[in-house]
Amino acid sequence: MSNTTTPREGSLGAPTRHALDWRSEDFYDLAAIEKEMERVFDICHGCRRCFNLCESFPRLFDLVDASPTGELDGVAKEDFKPVVDACTLCDMCFMTKCPYVPPHEWALDFPHLMLRHRAAELKLAGGKQALSAQLAETDRNGQIGRLVAPVANFASARGNWVTRPLMGAVLGVDQQVDLPKYHTRTFQQRAALEPPQRNPDGPARARKAVLYATCFVEYNQPSAGTAAQAVLARQGVMTEIVYPACCGMPQLEHGDIAEVAARAEQVAAAMFPYIERGYDIVALTASCGLMMKFEWPLILPENEQVLRLSRATRDICEYVVDIAKKEGLAPGLASIEGGVTAHMACHARAQNMGQKSAEMLKLIPDTKVDVVERCSGHGGTFGVLKQTRPLAVKVGRPAARQVAQKQNAHLCSDCPLACKHLGQIVTDELGAKGGATPMQAHPIEIFAKAYGL
Repeated sequence: MSNTTTPREGSLGAPTRHALDWRSEDFYDLAAIEKEMERVFDICHGCRRCFNLCESFPRLFDLVDASPTGELDGVAKEDFKPVVDACTLCDMCFMTKCPYVPPHEWALDFPHLMLRHRAAELKLAGGKQALSAQLAETDRNGQIGRLVAPVANFASARGNWVTRPLMGAVLGVDQQVDLPKYHTRTFQQRAALEPPQRNPDGPARARKAVLYATCFVEYNQPSAGTAAQAVLARQGVMTEIVYPACCGMPQLEHGDIAEVAARAEQVAAAMFPYIERGYDIVALTASCGLMMKFEWPLILPENEQVLRLSRATRDICEYVVDIAKKEGLAPGLASIEGGVTAHMACHARAQNMGQKSAEMLKLIPDTKVDVVERCSGHGGTFGVLKQTRPLAVKVGRPAARQVAQKQNAHLCSDCPLACKHLGQIVTDELGAKGGATPMQAHPIEIFAKAYGL
C-alpha cells in the first residue's frame, strides 16, 4: 500500500501549526523569506478566498491585478512590504479560511510568514524599532500611567489640542483615536484591598484558579478582573491573582520573538507551582489566552513549563461555561435590560473554542444576546497609529454597522480594545445618524452585573 497522502482542499481536517525555528539564522534570511512569500502569494492569488478578511489580501490582489502580467511574477518584491504591514496576526486566514494549511502539502501559514518577515526586518535594523514601538511597552507604560493617572488621562484625552498633536508627531498616534485610560489602583491592588466573599456552598467549590491579570486588565480595565473574581467567588472557586509580565503579544506584532520567549519563560515559571498544586489558569483577555495556549508552545516547544501552562489555560468565559456544564451555576442571575451585542474577537475565534462569551451570556435569563462575528480591525497598535488606523476603521466598519443595527444597550467583546474600537466607530460614524452608543464592557462584567455583583 502506498504511503503517499492525497492532497485535499476545503479545510476538512484540523489545521496543524509548526513550531517557529526562530533561533536559526535561516529564519531571518530575507532572500529565503521573499522566495517563500512568492510561493505563498501566488497560491493566495489563485484562490482569493480571503479577499474580505483584512487589508493584506486586497493589497496583494490589487498589486497582482495592476501588474503588467496580471500574475505575481509581475509584482516587484519591494512591493511586498505593504502586504506585510497590513497583517494584524489575527490568524483568521489560517484558522477559518485557508484550504492549504498543514497538513496540506502546500503548508501555508500566512500570519507566521508575515511574522517572520517582521522578525527579519527587526534583525536587519539591529533590533532598533521606531518610536511608535514604545506604545507596545504596556507594563512600563502602565506602571508609569497609574502613578500619574489623572494627568496621563488628561494628556491622552482625544480632545486635548496640546498633547495629542504632540503624541502624533513623536509617537505616530492618530489624533482621533480614543486611547485607553489608566487607573491609580491596579486590579491586583483592588483585589488585595477588597477581596470578594467566596461562597462556601458554591457548586464549583472544589476548583482553584489563578487569574492571569493581563496588562490591559491590570492597568486599563481593572473592573473586568474584579468582575471575574467576583463571579468565580459566587461559584465557590478559590482564586489567586498572578501577573508576572505582559504576554508579549505587542512584541510579537513587531517581530521581537526573543522578547516574547523571555516573557513566556517568566510567566510560565511563575504559574508552574500553581499548576503543580492543581490550579486552573484563567486568562482575562483573548489575546493573552491565544498567546499562552498556542503561540508560546510554538516559540518554546521544548519548555515543559510552557507546555503545561498551555494545557492548563482557559479563557474566563470558557471557564465559566465549563462550570455551568459540569457543576452548574450558583443561583441569582437576573436579566440584563436592553440586550447585549457580543462581538467575537479574532483572537478568541483563533483559539478554536467556540463562541464562549456569547454562550456564557446566553445563560442569563430573559436577556437578548446578539452575536457579531467579524473582525473589529483593531489589532493592537494597528488601530492606534496614524498610518494604519484608517485601515483599522475600514476593516471594522462592517462589524460596527452590525453592532448599530442590533440596537442593544450593551456591547462587549473578548478583546477590550476591539470593543473600544467598535464603540468609537459606532459613535463617530454611525451615531451621527441618530443611533445610540451602547455601553461597553467585558463579557464577564455583564455577567457579574446579572448577578448583582
